[in-house]
Amino acid sequence: MARDCGTREAKEARRPVRPDSGFTLLELMIVIVILGILGAIVAPRLMDEPDKARVVQARLQIENLATAVKKFYLDNGFYPTTEQGLEALVSRPSTGRIPKNYPPNGYISKIPKDPWNNDYIYTAPGRKTPFEIMSLGADGAEGGEGYAADVWNEDVPLDR
Repeated sequence: MARDCGTREAKEARRPVRPDSGFTLLELMIVIVILGILGAIVAPRLMDEPDKARVVQARLQIENLATAVKKFYLDNGFYPTTEQGLEALVSRPSTGRIPKNYPPNGYISKIPKDPWNNDYIYTAPGRKTPFEIMSLGADGAEGGEGYAADVWNEDVPLDR
């Protein structure tokens, strides 16, 4: 007697055999351990990135402000005084030496805050330069180390 291909046994024989689906506890533990190791290696590196970015941003802003101060000097033959400060880049100073060749819209539209939301400090003359623009860093106080260290235009190459 010939077997009928349509029988239940024939259908079950054609069905692919599947192992039990899902993961074992051991497989899950291995994955968790691997993710933990990766997290321990990658997380500290990623946590430093915002601090590094703030220092880079401060350097770029100081470089831009220093460029505007140099432009002020080229137009007027003198640097803004400490009293005039960085405001002399936004609007024509009304005290001290008054610039004669001041552009109608100033040199910059506004003075940015440093990345830690503090004001930049401008002094003229600076310690080693005709002017100094400084951010007090993450701690907001003079001195400091690492990301709390001060950033000033001596750190930035002014002449390219």
